[in-house]
Amino acid sequence: MNENVKAIQDLLFERWTNGACLSYIIQAMENIGFPQKDIQLVTTEMNELFDFVSIDEAEKRYCNSSY
Repeated sequence: MNENVKAIQDLLFERWTNGACLSYIIQAMENIGFPQKDIQLVTTEMNELFDFVSIDEAEKRYCNSSY
C-alpha cells in the first residue's frame, strides 16, 4: 500500500483492536471496584465473543439494548 494512502487512512480512522476494547472494559470494572476474579470472567467471555460474534452483530445488539 502506498505510504501516503496509509498515512491518510491512519488520520481518518482510529485503530481499534480487541485488546483496546478489553482494556476499556478492564479499566471500567476496576474503576467501579469489581474483584479481579469477576474481571477475569468478563475478559474470558469477551474473548469468546470476539471469536463468534461479528462486529456488525455486536453493534446491532448494542443499538437495540437499553444501555
